[in-house]
Parts: sequence; structure tokens; C-alpha cells
Amino acid sequence: MFIERDLTPQLRKAARQFPAITLTGPRQSGKSTLCRAEFPDLPYASLEAPDIRAFAREDPRGFLAQYPAGAILDEVQRVPELPSYLQGIIDADPQPGRWILTGSQNLGLLESVSQSLAGRSAVLHLLPLARSEVIRFPNPPESLEATLVAGGYPRIFDRRLEPSDWLRAYVATYIERDVRSLRQVGDLAVFQRFVELCAGRTAQLLNYSDLAADAGVSQPTARAWLSILETGFVLFRLRPFHANITKRLVKMSKLHFYDTGLACWLLGIRTPEQVRSHPLRGALFESWVASEILKHRINSGEMTGLAFFRDRDGAEADLMIEGTDRLTVIETKSAETAAPRLFDGVRRVTRKLAPLSKDCTSLVIYGGTSAQMRSDARLIPWTQVHEATWI
Repeated sequence: MFIERDLTPQLRKAARQFPAITLTGPRQSGKSTLCRAEFPDLPYASLEAPDIRAFAREDPRGFLAQYPAGAILDEVQRVPELPSYLQGIIDADPQPGRWILTGSQNLGLLESVSQSLAGRSAVLHLLPLARSEVIRFPNPPESLEATLVAGGYPRIFDRRLEPSDWLRAYVATYIERDVRSLRQVGDLAVFQRFVELCAGRTAQLLNYSDLAADAGVSQPTARAWLSILETGFVLFRLRPFHANITKRLVKMSKLHFYDTGLACWLLGIRTPEQVRSHPLRGALFESWVASEILKHRINSGEMTGLAFFRDRDGAEADLMIEGTDRLTVIETKSAETAAPRLFDGVRRVTRKLAPLSKDCTSLVIYGGTSAQMRSDARLIPWTQVHEATWI
């Protein structure tokens, strides 16, 4: 079943302006499906296939000559030199929307594109489904716990699969197929343990020395492996908020998984019932909210402006959305009851931000179902996060 993706307007806009589009994202996020649906007149070639990949490597000019009107080239990072040969073709005929390049290894693909197709290719990112997209499928998860366990990979909802079964195969494929090809990873079993340890640290401050010690690897190795997980769109680092209001702000980044379903599976969580009593329920909810907001911003063409606030006095906001003259301060609470104490954190941070002379909007996103408007803050239920225009 094909559903409309939230990134579609940005994809169509780019196709009207650039001769090439580079679409990156994790494996199985729906890149091929989206591109083939949006550009049905373009021929499709997957460089994952050994024979096609060999042809593109051995005779790139001959391979590209097959497509005089352009094409969708899937998993193009498998032949990183191909964009260099595309450069001349695009310069000879810069008609917009002719070449669509997709790939699931962000760093290698973007390096190749930036070197060869700078100014010729728009770069977009397709992440796993946002809640606004999940609810377009029949029978989407209704409870918060079921939503966290299911995550956002389209195949789970398209085929109505058990999330734990599909994610088990996904992790095995990622470790065995993608990671095995990277020289920085020697012992796959140790690497998988490292990924599991990262899942246990989702929504927590990133301490390299502790993570490396727990994984039994050196700090340089831990840094290299984290970069692999970032470029593969498994996790992202949320930067700390910086302002000249205090020297006591925490400077470490915070770790978040893009997909809570994947994080749950790595943590051994298989059912919604297990989420309800799990000690990391609050952390998983925080990562879900952070990922939802990040997805909505990326799908709208906005790549920056997210941070978190924490100082050494204990004042903390899980998310900050920075605008030119406005700050949105967000706290996440997995509790289902709209208690007054839920507002304590955002109010404390808002007071700390007063010297900045910026308008501050204070929000609490919680696990309940009723929205409330207070004089100085808003309470937003998790089911309405995707409806908010403030993202």
C-alpha cells in the first residue's frame, strides 16, 4: 500500500529546480517506493544488484548512456564514482528532475555528491514514518506503548507485520550486510553489543568514556562506531543549547534513536505491555518526541534549530526550537495524568532564559490525551504532536 509521504512537496519542488536530486535515509525507509511513485516515467536501476553494479563500475559512461532522459539510480553509494560521470551529462543538459539518486549510507554518498554535483543536486532526507504518516495506514497503533514498539518503518505497516519479527531481520541485515563492508568494524558481535548499549542510552547525555568502557573498546573506536550509526540514520546527536546567560550550561550532546521501535528491539522489549513497566519508558518517549519533531522539520525543508537545555543547577528542557526571535521550550513527560508538577521544568528553564529577551513558548508533551492551555504554558497530548504548527 502506497501512502503520501510528508516529504513529497519538498521532493516535487526540488524536481522543478534541480537537474538531480539526492535522497538519503536509512534502509527500508521507503526511498525507492517514493521515487518510483513520484517519477513513474523515469527508468529505475538498483545498484544493489551485482550485475548492474558491475556494469556501472566497469563502464560508467556506457551504463549512463542507457538513460538519455535520466533515471532513478538506487543505492548509488555502491558505485561512488558514478556522480563524477553524471556531472558532464548534467552540464550538457541541466533540465530539472532528470536524475534521482538514492542511498542509505549518508556520509559516503554525500561526499561523492558534494564533490561532483555541487549546485546540481538537491539533497533531501527520508526518515522512517512520522506519526502523521503512520495514521494513513489502516489500523495504526492507538496506544503510546504500541506506537513506541512499532516504530516507523513502512514495511511493518504495509504488510501488517509483527514489529519484533521484522526488526530482528532488519538488525541482522544491517549488521551483516552494511556494517561488514566497513573497515572500522572488525568484530561484528562486539559492534552489535555496542549498538545495544547505545539503545540503553537513548535520551541520555553522551559520555564517550563510559560508553567505550562498557563496550570494551577504545574511545576512538566508540567515536568511529557512533559515526557509522549516525551516517546510517540509526541515531543522532542532539546538541546542547548555547547562550551567554550562564557558564554552567552542560556541553555534552544527547543521544537519540531515530526509531523507537528499533531501540525497543535492541533493549529486548517486544510488546507494548513491556514498555509500560520498563525503566526506560520515559527515555523512549523523549526520543520519540525528539524524532517526531526532527522528522517534521526535515520534511518541511528545515535542517537546523533543534537543541536541548541543561545546566549544572539541574534546570532542563528536553528540546529547544530556536527561531530568529523566538524560542520554544519543550519538556516531555510519559505520565498520562495532567498534574500541575508537569510544568515545573519548563517554567524553571523559561526563567533562566529571560535575559535573552526572546519570546518563549513553553510546552509540555505528555502521555495523556487531553490538551490544556495555562497562562504561561501549553499541555499537548502525544496524539497531537503531528498536528502542531509550531514544529
